[in-house]
Amino acid sequence: MKKQLNMLLVMALLYGTACTKETQEKMESPEETLTVVEAFPELSFTRPVDFQHAGDDSNKLFVVEQRGVISVFDNDAKTGTKAAFLTIEDRVEDSDNEEGLLGLAFHPNFESNGYFYVNYTASSPDRTVISRFNLSSTNPNEADPSSELVLLEYAQPYGNHNGGQVSFGPDGFLYIGVGDGGKSGDPHGNGQDRTTLLGNILRIDVDNQDGSNNYSIPDDNPFVDNTEGYREEIYAFGLRNPWRFSFDTATDQLWVADVGQNSYEEIDMVKNGGNYGWNTMEGFHCFNADECEQENLELPIWEYDRDEGDISITGGFVYHGEAIKELQGLYVYADYVSGRIWSLDFSDPENPVNTELFKAEFPISTFGVDQNQEIYICGFDDSIYKFGLE
Repeated sequence: MKKQLNMLLVMALLYGTACTKETQEKMESPEETLTVVEAFPELSFTRPVDFQHAGDDSNKLFVVEQRGVISVFDNDAKTGTKAAFLTIEDRVEDSDNEEGLLGLAFHPNFESNGYFYVNYTASSPDRTVISRFNLSSTNPNEADPSSELVLLEYAQPYGNHNGGQVSFGPDGFLYIGVGDGGKSGDPHGNGQDRTTLLGNILRIDVDNQDGSNNYSIPDDNPFVDNTEGYREEIYAFGLRNPWRFSFDTATDQLWVADVGQNSYEEIDMVKNGGNYGWNTMEGFHCFNADECEQENLELPIWEYDRDEGDISITGGFVYHGEAIKELQGLYVYADYVSGRIWSLDFSDPENPVNTELFKAEFPISTFGVDQNQEIYICGFDDSIYKFGLE
């Protein structure tokens, strides 16, 4: 399957009339077409929800399947084989559309220590589990399923809004995206309740233990040593369902796409200690109220409404690959339901430019990058896609 968009139109939309000489020369050059193509046409995956590389220059890729399987394969378009890197279906609760094995992160020193981390939902009781596993000592394409070390667990009151992302930041700490616990409208007020882990971005130090915990709290987390009972793992709060987030590798900025309730999807640039408004606000708007108190809230940098069938934002990456020069430095993201993929140019915060690139014919669950920072798109049609030029 292939979707196409005239690259000259993309550039005109991105740059408007303020074209540089270089841009004008490109626009006058022979046409090139931006495409989305299957990256690994001989492979298929059941509900892929995360796409990672190990940061070890092995050129291997890892795809997380919601049912509880992580596959590994060579980053080669012609590859027809994949291996089961980790299988934990017996531990994963996958009865709801938003439950399952949801996130994977490799330790920055994975090449030497063999550690990686996962985020999954479990039952009896219903909870999220953040665990560390070890690479097998005998097979570099296989993990040791018996090596699980549970770092953190927290109860899930409902089957949706589980978040799911785990990712190491440029500071070496593990960041965890946690939804508000689900149902509709945040009935328990978790988004603004700092005594719970729900509705937050968490940040923990996995390289040091603190007492009985298999992690410690970074010294500059915003609520370290507080006396109000706030959870010290919290890095930022007031989020509804931060399904996917990423760090800009050029600036270290944390980009979070937060799934909205009824009307608006939002993109946030998240900072230490920030309050991103849920459930006081949805996007730039008061939630279920004509007026609301907005003091000390961090407003999104971008929102979109649901006028064109858009339902649920899928966060992506600021592009720093080499294949598509015209996307360099732009944030690429999508809507899960409509399949629309956009680029957001936020180089001028007062005048951001949002450009629709494609409308895919499949639900877009997540984005990922390989070791060369090229972007990949995971579809719930069981395929993986990438950008290209023709």
